[in-house]
Amino acid sequence: MVENLRKLEVTATSKAIELIEKIKNEHGPILFHQSGGCCDGSTLMCFLQSEFLTGDSDYLVAEIAGCPVYMHASQYEYYKHTKLIIDAESGRAGIFSLEGAYGMRFTTRSIE
Repeated sequence: MVENLRKLEVTATSKAIELIEKIKNEHGPILFHQSGGCCDGSTLMCFLQSEFLTGDSDYLVAEIAGCPVYMHASQYEYYKHTKLIIDAESGRAGIFSLEGAYGMRFTTRSIE
């Protein structure tokens, strides 16, 4: 994995942490990635660390519940002056995102 470090202030709600722990216990080490667009837009996605390769345009911006959080450079430019809150809610996740199997999705909210 490319370790392009750009720190952001990122926190997670207790509901998100509970879901993260559940996924880690069942699947092993995971990571989060907020892409710059395409099929699932800029949705926060959850993947197995062993199955996701970051690229030169992906920045490591934080760690939540022991899991790295990566963000595409274009998203980082948009969010770099904000505080991010990762939450979990019932709903449809991105097609390849692990939390979808639980009927949940991770969301990202920003506070300036």
